[in-house]
Amino acid sequence: LYKVSLLVCIKFFDLLTFVLSLASIHTIEMINDSGFLPGIQLGYLMCDPCAYATKAVQCVADMLAVNGSLTMDGWMLYYTYTKRVSSYLNISTFSLQVSCSSSAAALSDKLRYTSFFRVIPSNIYQSQALAKLMRHFNWDWIGVVSLDDDYGKGIYENFVRHAEKERICFDFDEVIPNYNNVKQRIQEVADIIRNATARVVVLFLRIQQVEMLFEEMIKTNTSRTWIASNAWSMSRLLMKMKGINKVGDIIGTTFITGKIPGFEDYLQNLRPRPGARNDLIMEYKQMRFNCSQQSQHTSPLACNVTDPQEANDDYLLQAVDVTEAYSQRVAVHAVAHAMKKLLQCNDTACRFIPLLLQLVDILRKVNFTLDNQTFSFNENGDFENGYDVMMWKQKGDEKVCEVVGKFFIKNGDVEISEHKIHWTNSTVPWSRCSKPCPPGTEKSISSISCCYNCTNCNEGFYSNETDQDTCKQCPEGFWSLPGSRECQKWSIWFLEWSAAYSIVVMIGTVIGALLLVFSFIFYILHREKPIIKGILVISCLMKFGLMVSFGGVILFLGSPNIHVCRAQQTMYGLGFTLCVSCILVKALHIFLELMSCNPTKQRELRKFDKPFVIIGILTAIQALICIFWMVFDPVNVEEKQSKTQLLTLNRLCTQGFMYGFGAMHVYIALLAVVCFGLAFKGRDDETDPIVFSMLIHLFAWLCFIPVFITQYESRPIVQISGIMVSNYGVIFCHFPLLLFELPLTQRHWTAERAGKHQPPDLLRQLTDACADQHCVE
Repeated sequence: LYKVSLLVCIKFFDLLTFVLSLASIHTIEMINDSGFLPGIQLGYLMCDPCAYATKAVQCVADMLAVNGSLTMDGWMLYYTYTKRVSSYLNISTFSLQVSCSSSAAALSDKLRYTSFFRVIPSNIYQSQALAKLMRHFNWDWIGVVSLDDDYGKGIYENFVRHAEKERICFDFDEVIPNYNNVKQRIQEVADIIRNATARVVVLFLRIQQVEMLFEEMIKTNTSRTWIASNAWSMSRLLMKMKGINKVGDIIGTTFITGKIPGFEDYLQNLRPRPGARNDLIMEYKQMRFNCSQQSQHTSPLACNVTDPQEANDDYLLQAVDVTEAYSQRVAVHAVAHAMKKLLQCNDTACRFIPLLLQLVDILRKVNFTLDNQTFSFNENGDFENGYDVMMWKQKGDEKVCEVVGKFFIKNGDVEISEHKIHWTNSTVPWSRCSKPCPPGTEKSISSISCCYNCTNCNEGFYSNETDQDTCKQCPEGFWSLPGSRECQKWSIWFLEWSAAYSIVVMIGTVIGALLLVFSFIFYILHREKPIIKGILVISCLMKFGLMVSFGGVILFLGSPNIHVCRAQQTMYGLGFTLCVSCILVKALHIFLELMSCNPTKQRELRKFDKPFVIIGILTAIQALICIFWMVFDPVNVEEKQSKTQLLTLNRLCTQGFMYGFGAMHVYIALLAVVCFGLAFKGRDDETDPIVFSMLIHLFAWLCFIPVFITQYESRPIVQISGIMVSNYGVIFCHFPLLLFELPLTQRHWTAERAGKHQPPDLLRQLTDACADQHCVE
């Protein structure tokens, strides 16, 4: 059966719908001619519902009256009509409906629309495609205008959800009624668009509303970037609008398009096949080539045509984008493949077993290849072959559309051929609430997620891309300054051997050690001299203590480790304690010498004059302090950020909680104070070196310790300086004086004076010395 019925329509003749119907007819005829179903001829019944839902149902009722059951290849453009027809078919009889244009998400509900299929994706994916498209061009501040009907509400709700996922915000969100006060409302929306800051506007409207809105935009030369839904993205009517190039760039999505083999020739030689009736073709040719009925579609050569039904031209190819009809070809082939499996066809024949109740299950599982593409339905009866991304390009006073990309449903990605896109101003339009954050900054988002301020990355964080949400933390071993684009490897600081200060310290240490060695050699060479003989052992112990202290100074140089840190503190503490203990013994010796002029009392005080015992005890106490320190509050190595050089880590020795460090220095200071007190009490020529060396030590540490506590980075330098000053204070106050004194005492030495320098015989000579000394009773 080949028949196209024609109801009387009040509205204008819709060329697009006409071409879609012809695509189905052409495909059916091609399948029949190819012998795809051996012995089977596919037929068709077609009806123009005039874009009214009630007439669509009437068409279906008339068809059912003829066949009783049928398979429908529907090209009804609007969800309202498809819903009505599907509901009617579900309750009336068994029928199968395959739609080529109804994309409403509600139609995926198989409980309500059991036998409904479509060769296009659901609107859910169109919303996702549009959101991904806007994210691709970094448009996050947009306006939305939707239609107050099932189509507009459905796609808008889905779009809002996907826009939130892509962090796209709305500057405005307006709704246009479907029937009442449309013109007035469109004028209001036009004013909102003109005054809004968003430069990208999404239109979920139908062709008629878009046309009215564009007319308002053209009046004021308002240019925006328009995002087209599939309801109008391929409209030739809009592309041919007068002044269409003034509205700006238009980009959007449409169902997969393609060329139908032989279809263009079919349209240029349009006539029903023998035995077929097509009232739509008759009406079209009468409208196109009848000289007496003038319309916008009438050919200029109409008055030269004798028989309108025999005339042909390429007008349909110029007026309609025939690639939109590709879904009709796919839909017919889908049904044909399902029927071939149902009828168990081979290359020569089919079994005539009309098990139409099984056709739904077979069609749901059908999988076929057409034009090098594979097609199949998902569990909801929808195709998931994605969308084409279309862009309207200027061609004279009109626009033409071109495929510039694709959206793939399976991976949810949009791919754009950038070289095919030509923007009006040669650059991607700008539509953002905030300027992009440059590298080195991150977003500080306000109440609206798309609106933000740019703040510098914190120290230790970085951002190396534009418009990063948050800064990334530097990996271990790297650091960054505030507002950095990249992290830099830490620079480790310690007192390097090649540093100027280290060289000075080494020179000072070597000089001090040479002075001690020279003094030691001098003492050995003159060990039989009376002035040296009595103090040789104690002086050698002092030199040994100072040498150990100088050795501790060397350990402060170079990269520290835990063993070096422990050794440097212990060597200084024990070495300088040994030195001060020797000085204290000398000061005590002189103090006891002057305590009394009574020989009996002197013999009693002599019991306290045990120099080596005192030195051993005092040094042992310091050794115990160091042992407890290293056990209970040990030193360690720490890498701490420099306060002045933020990309530098200071590798320093730590002193734990400072208790052991403080106890060690307090103990040395206590010995120095005792030395100073004893020497100051018994002032004579012998005590002056003691007084001055202890004053130098105490003064040096009183100056250095506050700096040591407050200046963390300078601690090794401060301690080295304190040790060096203390060591040199002892060296210059004690040893050079003896070198100058020795030649003089060679000539003027007396037994009385010699007795003072010989501790074992000191008290025996004290009686003769009392006449020249100020004794303390």
